[in-house]
Amino acid sequence: MNDYQFKIVKITGEYEWHVHHETDKLFFVIEGEMIIDLRDGQVRISKDEMFIVPKGLEIKPSSEKECHIMLMEPREVNTGGTESK
Repeated sequence: MNDYQFKIVKITGEYEWHVHHETDKLFFVIEGEMIIDLRDGQVRISKDEMFIVPKGLEIKPSSEKECHIMLMEPREVNTGGTESK
């Protein structure tokens, strides 16, 4: 949509700490539960819930069990060297 893309992904385990300086990022949980660690706390997101990470906020997403999520982000956003499945 416009310059944004919607990605449906499966995550398991921990990802590296990272920050998106230029854009917000939206996480919507389709199935399961995920955790977004912040430097000053933690957010748990369950099925049918969403969380918007404001630009400039450092995060470390994780999931103890397989979790299906939808991400909404600009096309040019790179999540780093994390391998997709």
